[in-house]
Amino acid sequence: MTTGRRRNIKLTLQYWGERYAGWQRQKDRRTVQGTIEEAIATMTGEAVALIGSGRTDAGVHAVAQVANFTTGSTIPVDGFLRGLNSLLPEDIAVTAAEEVPLSFHARRDALGKIYRYKIVVSQVPLPLHARGAWMVRQPLDLKAMREAARLVEGTHDFSAFMGSGSDVATTVRTVTECRVAQLQPSLCLGETAVLEVKVAANGFLRYMVRNIVGLLVEIGEGRRPPSQAAEVLASRDRSRAGRTAPPQGLYLWRVLY
Repeated sequence: MTTGRRRNIKLTLQYWGERYAGWQRQKDRRTVQGTIEEAIATMTGEAVALIGSGRTDAGVHAVAQVANFTTGSTIPVDGFLRGLNSLLPEDIAVTAAEEVPLSFHARRDALGKIYRYKIVVSQVPLPLHARGAWMVRQPLDLKAMREAARLVEGTHDFSAFMGSGSDVATTVRTVTECRVAQLQPSLCLGETAVLEVKVAANGFLRYMVRNIVGLLVEIGEGRRPPSQAAEVLASRDRSRAGRTAPPQGLYLWRVLY
């Protein structure tokens, strides 16, 4: 049932991005946004435009993506939570739903985001972890990676870490934290090293986190000195930054409001 009164529903979403061509709706391709919009339309009978806090690329996961949509439906927020989870595939879930002021906009109101990237160092294949991490065979110099990560922090022009095909007004971003931590391996990983790169910023360019991680891994492998992080930034040249880390290790962790 719908009324003349418009409501703004905010969703917190968790998804495993392996089967999707990213967040953004695309013609003839399966996307997270498109899948959720179809479920909302089934519930409300309305064609809705779901606004996400930002795009995640194909294969990238989210722990707490934020999105909103407006509707004339009278379905209570708890009904959206239960109903959408009954309609969505098992790799997408609504973890919270709430009604917010009509002025709320998931993308424009976001003050920043936190991403985490998982790296597993192992000389043998680990099928249970390969789908959610970058599997690296060569041991990594954690000290060198941490030194380089600190050079990424601050306000810089991140052109060197931007993927091609981007259309942005400015390539300047402020990274408030870039940290490399060693996690406690789970029992099934044995003595394998598990690293996590956390990047928090007021905004991100396309592939920015994955390109930063790619450079940090090259530094960890000893291919470059830590000082190269500052040199790459200053160059504003994408070709200087090196490889792009694969998508399966990247998680949108939190959106800041």
